[in-house]
Amino acid sequence: MTKERMMELIEILNEANYNYYVLDNPTITDQEFDKYLRELITIENAHPEWRQEDSPTQKVGGEVIDSFGKITHEIPMLSLSNVFSEEEIIAFDERIRKEGVHPTYMCELKIDGLSMSLNYKDGKLMTGATRGDGVTGEDITHNVKTIKTVPFKLKEKVDIEVRGEIYMSKKTLEELNRVRKENNEPLLQNARNAAAGSVRQLDSKIAASRNLDCWIYHLPNPEDYGIMTHSEAIDYMKKLGLKTNPCNKLVSDVQGILDYINYYHVHRKELPYDIDGVVIKVNSIKDQKKLGYTAKYPKWATAYKFPAEEVLTKLKDIIFTVGRTGQITPNAVLEPVLVAGSTISRATLHNEDYVKMKDLRIGDIVSIRKAGDVIPEVVEAKKERRTGNEKEFEMIKNCPICGDFLYKKEGQVDYYCMNPLCPKIHMEGLIHFVSRHAMNIDGLGERIIEDFFNLKYIAKKSDIYHLDEHRDSLTELEGYGEKSIDNLLQAIENSKKNSLERLLFGLGIPNIGEKTAKMLAQRYGTLDHLMEAPFDELVAIPDIGPIIAKSLVEYFAKEENREEINRLKELGINMTYTGPKIEVNTAFEGKTFVVTGTLEKFSRDEIEEKIRLLGGKASSSVSKKTAAVIVGANPGSKYDKAKELGIPIWSEEDFVNQVNE
Repeated sequence: MTKERMMELIEILNEANYNYYVLDNPTITDQEFDKYLRELITIENAHPEWRQEDSPTQKVGGEVIDSFGKITHEIPMLSLSNVFSEEEIIAFDERIRKEGVHPTYMCELKIDGLSMSLNYKDGKLMTGATRGDGVTGEDITHNVKTIKTVPFKLKEKVDIEVRGEIYMSKKTLEELNRVRKENNEPLLQNARNAAAGSVRQLDSKIAASRNLDCWIYHLPNPEDYGIMTHSEAIDYMKKLGLKTNPCNKLVSDVQGILDYINYYHVHRKELPYDIDGVVIKVNSIKDQKKLGYTAKYPKWATAYKFPAEEVLTKLKDIIFTVGRTGQITPNAVLEPVLVAGSTISRATLHNEDYVKMKDLRIGDIVSIRKAGDVIPEVVEAKKERRTGNEKEFEMIKNCPICGDFLYKKEGQVDYYCMNPLCPKIHMEGLIHFVSRHAMNIDGLGERIIEDFFNLKYIAKKSDIYHLDEHRDSLTELEGYGEKSIDNLLQAIENSKKNSLERLLFGLGIPNIGEKTAKMLAQRYGTLDHLMEAPFDELVAIPDIGPIIAKSLVEYFAKEENREEINRLKELGINMTYTGPKIEVNTAFEGKTFVVTGTLEKFSRDEIEEKIRLLGGKASSSVSKKTAAVIVGANPGSKYDKAKELGIPIWSEEDFVNQVNE
């Protein structure tokens, strides 16, 4: 947090503002802009004495371009503060209630377009203007008049200023781009840029040809018309003949806000226009006046932005980690960035081939998304933004922990540390053993495992179940009280009762994931039976290929592994499967199913688990071999491919009926 970084951010943001508002040619994404602005606000709040007059936090938007006339806003057109999470929405509500306000909120869709102001005199349209810098905007009257939903004359002879958003529908953009493609013209990037570019044409014929639209959502001086709430202002503007959005909704609390957000997060693709979030406003004008304004934002309103599906950030470094099998994994160290509601600063790069295939270099601007909405994934490097200072990737030759030479197994892409004494391999194995999806020992996190390993309380898995012998010594350690140690020892004791699949997954057998462990536990019932299973029997099981079969046979053939399993058995660890048994159903047995979309009655894991228990297989991709695709809301490309291939499509209700039959 330095003054130099602050000055760098000011330069980045001012340049971005100019490109976005003046040239209509954004050079960074909205997500990048928001990230840099939040970082700048943090620095300025910590060091107000550093704040600069030209900081983008001190002004609302861009500049007025000289080719248009200028219109001064009698009441400044302020922008809104942004929030990105449920916690920030709750904090917004708490700040309002601390001021003695008991709010009703108006929730509105945040239209992805261009803000405008319309002035009427005696009911007749006089001027239309952009937001500009919030005080002075660009005169776009000649283009506003081409928008069919902007009335030249209101239904009452009234002097009034109203504000709203000019936008282009998805259908219009699609049709424009179809024509432009036929004429070998460059395609319009998105609806927002297309709308902004259309409004800023000097020739109104161009704007007229673009079929623009608008929503009116704000009356800046409602009390002059005897209006006391924002919802009444919306109704009044609609009565005058102005177009207001029918999706607005009054809610009484935070839960109402979250329900509204969650609904449109799922259903926004069904709207005929683009939205990028939800606007939340205190409804009472009296309460709005009480809450007031900052230099830039009203305190009584905020904008929740939907998580970006794919965002950009900087690849600062590539570091290497050692896994429980000795596998070496390159990892991206990223400039922290908000992706789908959580801050991401690391992402796995899998292996050397993966990095080289994507041509990732240290210093690149890269796009990030969450694979399956969970795991951070580096999608690609933005090569057009390279400066020449980026550093090419080089795979290491030695283990970053013990220094031993790394080996690459024949026919595989991964490098391994083969040193049986490498401490990191042992430690990672212990961390995996106690993890949530394995033995699920609450209180034995990564840091505590590392402490106990270094203090020589734990060297192998069975040592965990001897920690009660060291209780007095453990409670004397800094940061470990009697209560926390007793809770930990109880969690260790409880883990002895786990069903077999947790133990099997926790052993860390190469290539045995959580689902494979469960399938094997269900099939064999006890660990003893599985340990004696020959290769030919294992390889004949559906989904157990030669690699997994070989891993199992080799693991159980090693004397040290059998000895450790016997120690765990003597300590009372359950070695039997106690979960639900497979109930073969002819509609599912031996068949493959794909689940897609947002489900209502089941989670995806629940429905896939049920498929497996009925003798079927759950897959992530649709092919000719797929028996059926089970769909929820917004199913996407898998649904489209199923229709194309003629694959049966089931609703959740269809699935339940098949199960019952």
